[in-house]
Amino acid sequence: MIRVVVADDQPLVRVGFVTFLGAQPGIEIVGEAGDGAESVRVVSETVPDVVLMDVRMPAFDGIEATRRIATAFGSRIAVIILTTFDFDEYVFSALRAGASGFLLKDTRPEDLVQAVRAVASGDALLAPAVTKRLIKEFVRGPVVGLGELDALTKRENEIMVLVARGLSNSEIAERYHLSEATVKTHVNRLMNKLELSSRAQVVVAAYEAGLVVPSRFSG
Repeated sequence: MIRVVVADDQPLVRVGFVTFLGAQPGIEIVGEAGDGAESVRVVSETVPDVVLMDVRMPAFDGIEATRRIATAFGSRIAVIILTTFDFDEYVFSALRAGASGFLLKDTRPEDLVQAVRAVASGDALLAPAVTKRLIKEFVRGPVVGLGELDALTKRENEIMVLVARGLSNSEIAERYHLSEATVKTHVNRLMNKLELSSRAQVVVAAYEAGLVVPSRFSG
């Protein structure tokens, strides 16, 4: 059962998410919040698997709430940022804060369910348009130092590249003839070594460090 908290300051929107997701098999709504401060409190009390987080909320916004949740729980809790605003600043701020995914509120219901299941299983989630902008933005200069990358094993480095190319744990496992649990362990170890709090940040770090060539993803 995937345990979910929904945070949105618009009651009708929040109720819609809660009602729809709560009716899906294998998904349980364990809490709701109407502002950033309340979302952090509810998450601390319920410790869900996934949080649907609105960007613009009272008290403090969803980016700050995501940052606080990531600081407290690391990769244990996946945060999906939901917004009607397709602005780069939200995308990059959300990923830096530790979000596992970013979707617009006009996403199809079935895609939202798939997104929740994806981040709950440890995969990153980025809308296609977001991914294209992400690649362009994060190839301007490395932030992950070579010393930090040197701490990775050969297999961790290889898996980091495949994560950046969009492969899921199951796809990586099939490629290397490993179990999904083993792949997840490798991902968690490289995240710890690079002090990253989400799989999406692994993608960002791979581009920043030049491990993935952006031109391969053009078009």
